[in-house]
Amino acid sequence: MNEMEDRWLSITEICKYLGVSNDTVYKWIDKHGMPAHRMGRLWKFKKDEVDEWVKAGGAAESSDAGKSRNL
Repeated sequence: MNEMEDRWLSITEICKYLGVSNDTVYKWIDKHGMPAHRMGRLWKFKKDEVDEWVKAGGAAESSDAGKSRNL
């Protein structure tokens, strides 16, 4: 299990872990500073970095942002 904690996760794996779509993760990277690392054409994630970002409220910002812009 420790190997899972230390390895880089793919977009598919981080989406499954967080229970969100690819589009949501790409939006979080672009607009909300989700910790992600570009390796060539691929995005990779460290689970502990993403966990800290979520705990700090990074993911929560996205739910209100889109609503206020649509006025």
